Amino acid sequence: MKPDLRKLDNPAWHALTERHACFAQGNSLFKRYDTSIVLFSGYDPAATGITHEFDAVISPGDSFFLFGDLPALPPGYSAESDVECLQMVCEKPVAVPVTEEIVLLNESHYAAMYALVSEVFPGYYLPGTPAMGDYVGIFRDGKLAAIAGERLCMHDLTEISAVVTHPQYTGRKYAQQLMTWLHDKNLQSGYTPFLHTGSRNERAIGIYGLLGYTKRRLIMATKIKRIGAGR
Repeated sequence: MKPDLRKLDNPAWHALTERHACFAQGNSLFKRYDTSIVLFSGYDPAATGITHEFDAVISPGDSFFLFGDLPALPPGYSAESDVECLQMVCEKPVAVPVTEEIVLLNESHYAAMYALVSEVFPGYYLPGTPAMGDYVGIFRDGKLAAIAGERLCMHDLTEISAVVTHPQYTGRKYAQQLMTWLHDKNLQSGYTPFLHTGSRNERAIGIYGLLGYTKRRLIMATKIKRIGAGR
């Protein structure tokens, strides 16, 4: 069965109402992940006037991300920054030979995972993010050299995220091998992989294209803050 790609116009909402409903905090119109996991929130696109629901979910001083078109922000909220992402989908993956040992990571690896991603892409990964799905890695010289994992998960779609290789080990196709492992696992379970990358990250876009990803759309990830004192 083909995936419903329309969900990707509002991916956090559909994840929080489908496979990730167990992580959802909020109400019937506006939901968020626990802030120790990821700062993503989502809103019901069919609803109107949902801005009144923000205060019930977001505490003063808290920040969160929304994907896609923004609703009218209520008083006391401001958009801090935004990132233009390219959304890509992999319905027909192109596998690469897996020559390295792929390790399914667990809680004993969380500190090393956080350190690696924070070194390469600081600010986009939290200590609790691995709770969202499976993460796999390749070790070299006794340390974690590359990882990739799953983030937003829906009934028919899985986001591939945190695709990171330590600068010392780039050029060895570690990321492609990890993604091949994740693609096989998800497609065998009936989930179509998708991902987000910076719209100007031509190197990454080219690599993902070679793995079978096609460009779907540009989508904004906007960081919003509720003004006021924190907890």
